[in-house]
Amino acid sequence: MTVLLALGVVALPPWLALQEARRQAYVAESEQVRRYAMDVLRRTDGTAQQIDAAFRQLKQSGFAPCSAESLDLMRQIDLGSSYLQAVGYVREGSIVCSSMGGAPMALGQPGYRTSAGVTIYQDIPLSRPGQLPLMAVGRDDQVALIHRDLPIDVWTDVPGVALGVLHVGGLGLPIARGPVDPAWLQKLGTGFEARFTDTRFVVSVLRSHKTQFVAVAAVPLAELDRRADAIARRLVPAALLAGLVVALAILMLARRQLSMEAALRSALRRDEFFLCYQPIVRLQTGEWVGAEALLRWRRADGTLVGPDLFIPVAEQSKLITRITERVLRLVAHDACHFLTVHPDFHIALNLSADDLHSCAIVDRLCVMIRDCGAQPANLIVEITERGFLNLSSAREVIGSLRDKGIEVAIDDFGTGYSSLSYLESLDLDFLKIDRSFIEAIGTGAPISLVVGHIIAMARSMGLRMIAEGIESEAQAAFLRERGVEYAQGFLFGRPMSFAELVQRFKEREHAALVQQARAGADA
Repeated sequence: MTVLLALGVVALPPWLALQEARRQAYVAESEQVRRYAMDVLRRTDGTAQQIDAAFRQLKQSGFAPCSAESLDLMRQIDLGSSYLQAVGYVREGSIVCSSMGGAPMALGQPGYRTSAGVTIYQDIPLSRPGQLPLMAVGRDDQVALIHRDLPIDVWTDVPGVALGVLHVGGLGLPIARGPVDPAWLQKLGTGFEARFTDTRFVVSVLRSHKTQFVAVAAVPLAELDRRADAIARRLVPAALLAGLVVALAILMLARRQLSMEAALRSALRRDEFFLCYQPIVRLQTGEWVGAEALLRWRRADGTLVGPDLFIPVAEQSKLITRITERVLRLVAHDACHFLTVHPDFHIALNLSADDLHSCAIVDRLCVMIRDCGAQPANLIVEITERGFLNLSSAREVIGSLRDKGIEVAIDDFGTGYSSLSYLESLDLDFLKIDRSFIEAIGTGAPISLVVGHIIAMARSMGLRMIAEGIESEAQAAFLRERGVEYAQGFLFGRPMSFAELVQRFKEREHAALVQQARAGADA
């Protein structure tokens, strides 16, 4: 599975890079083809504006058609227009006079007439061989001559570009350079812009806001492929390198996982595990009432390995139950004598989800208590929310523990997936408030409000509370005021050897006796 995952990690980034290259290429190519279409539309609208302005000037002049004054005005309009070849007057399909002068000239059959009353003559017989084809635009008795290919006379730096001007209603033949497909109009619908690809082109279609015409530009798909290949040549090697790095990390992690499992087995054989104990105090009095046994691992070379590293590996490799057995042996070795003479002091032990699969753990705990000469009350078992994955077996084990007089606490509550229904279905004695909630006390963070809800919930269910991770007197005071019974954290004592725990416990007992004696003397 690790090898398959590594192969997938190697293959996925290049594939994603190819998709990204294609996307970037399409964005760039569609922007370019849109610029071409914008140039066509600008020329089309500019031509329409100059024609409209010429017709308006002639009409507003009040000069009689073909009069000397009218002819002079037409010449001025012609000279001042960048797109118009000539302007004039038309009667019965012929130009009777124009800015070009000369005899009347027939326009031929009109191509089509728009809804705005404009008549388009798409190919007039005035054109001579070798000259650019002309077309005429007429309205009422006025006419303007333009080069037919003027709107599509756009410079392009890409070969094979198709350009065209179409009528919105599909009237007449398109003015086109290259294979412009009138069916592209359907992609536009009622909108003013459409960009898409068909089987051969990347296409941009732009509708004019001023006229009834549409500008079209299309770039061959080969250009899209060329651009995508160029981008892919930059992205794919980097993506492949990134995939290889991640795959190597996965393989190294897997190897480390395997080596960690082997090291754990070796640590069990060599007795490299030991316990530290962190005091648990009664918040109201500060009295030390117990300690949590915390597993530590010191390798043969003296390096310490944290439980956050080896416990997950132990759970995955099914070594966790053997480690739990080792913890029981270490507790028995460290604390047996102390517990027999301090029946009110308890040791809190952490059990894993695997330990709750059967009641065998209950028998092992009872054997340890019996061999030590201790009492069931000397032990508290802590179970994390992961231990409730198999609720039925967990419920059976917890019930059996409590029947034997061993109390049970749920550890790290609120950080997993358990819910109130889980707690209500289990017979528990303690609820431990996770340090992540304690750290938020007094910070104003939203999570700080959770502590109050957890305390209220535990109290409603009759559970005693232990707050862990307390590092300041302000946190202790906050919890004390809200009725939390027990606490642990650096404020009261860091994890220490059992010998140091016993020494400090005796010092505190002695200090308490001295204080009582002084109080009695003062009384």
